[in-house]
Amino acid sequence: MVTYVVLSTFTDQGIRNSKDTMKRAEAFKEMAKKFGVTVKETLWTQGQYDIVTIVEAQDELSATALNLSLGALGNIRTQSLRAFAADDMKQIIAKMA
Repeated sequence: MVTYVVLSTFTDQGIRNSKDTMKRAEAFKEMAKKFGVTVKETLWTQGQYDIVTIVEAQDELSATALNLSLGALGNIRTQSLRAFAADDMKQIIAKMA
């Protein structure tokens, strides 16, 4: 599985309809399932980003297709960060020269 931290900001459309953010988060979870992606956590934040989501995907193609589909809805803009767990980092370090 591939883990991503997705940083999201509301678009003008998204902020106008911010009262629907909980409904949209649930709809996103359902959409993610169709792409083989699991939403592990959704957090609403203050500061530069409005929402931080942790997702696990089967592969990078599935995660990218989901991210593009989400953006096409027009409520948020996203920035996705590939994340590595401690066990992943151990393997990465073991391969270092």
